Amino acid sequence: MFEDRITAGLQLAERLAELEMQDPVVLALPRGGVPVALPIAQKLNAPLDLILIRKIGMPANPELAAGALAEGSKPIFNDALLQAMGMKPEDFASQVAEARKENAARRASYLQGRDPVDLEGRTVIVVDDGIATGATFMAAHFWLKERKPAEVILAVPVAPPEAVDELRPLVDTVVCLLSPREFWAVGAHYRDFAQTSDDEVTAALAAAPQAGAGKDKTWH
Repeated sequence: MFEDRITAGLQLAERLAELEMQDPVVLALPRGGVPVALPIAQKLNAPLDLILIRKIGMPANPELAAGALAEGSKPIFNDALLQAMGMKPEDFASQVAEARKENAARRASYLQGRDPVDLEGRTVIVVDDGIATGATFMAAHFWLKERKPAEVILAVPVAPPEAVDELRPLVDTVVCLLSPREFWAVGAHYRDFAQTSDDEVTAALAAAPQAGAGKDKTWH
């Protein structure tokens, strides 16, 4: 049980500082991943940026994910679900267009015009406040491959064992502090799991080391 997201981030930071990494960059999944990621970025003196991903919901049930879109990438769809529903990716053109607009608006709002951090040849640490199914990270995985990092570390406070097993082959290292077999929800493992506000995200990003931090630094 973690007290809150910041406490979880501090514990992850201690574990991550033990690893060898080159020019580390911390990428958070907003909004809940940002307060977890900030202590990590500060501990490693690494820049903090975002992976912006929007779910693409089924027309009749927006909460049911037909796919996901990471900014600047092609949408990733659940082919089995679409086939079962008799639908094609082209049927989601309007949702994809809206998701692109939302991702762009969130980057402009959260990062106040700062350019994305270059990931090529660097150790990228992807942080969220927890993983339930791993569906969001699948879209993040393809987005990351396009940006050619040297290695990818997935760092989360809590995730069920089956999600960790599914995602482990997609990254170089998984750092997960808790992996309970009886997993109900991410929030069940925090005493304080209040929703992270847009203002908190913006403030955390402003408080993190900026681009150029961590550059040419190797952790041992």
